[in-house]
Amino acid sequence: MKHLTIELPDNLNLNEKETKRFLAAKMYESGKLSLGQAADIAGLSKTAFSEILGDFDVSLINYPPSDIIRDAGQF
Repeated sequence: MKHLTIELPDNLNLNEKETKRFLAAKMYESGKLSLGQAADIAGLSKTAFSEILGDFDVSLINYPPSDIIRDAGQF
């Protein structure tokens, strides 16, 4: 696994655990990570991670509308 170091202003008062969860949620939302990968980064089980996605305005169902329409036409 790669490690990333980011320098941020001190006045942000970021909590490391919350920052990891936020980044994992947003990377899941963008399709960069699977649910399992994002959960691992967040330090949570898949179930627990899926339960906190709403805290970051991220949907568990990460499926583009164009794919839904395309797939619905196949039935």
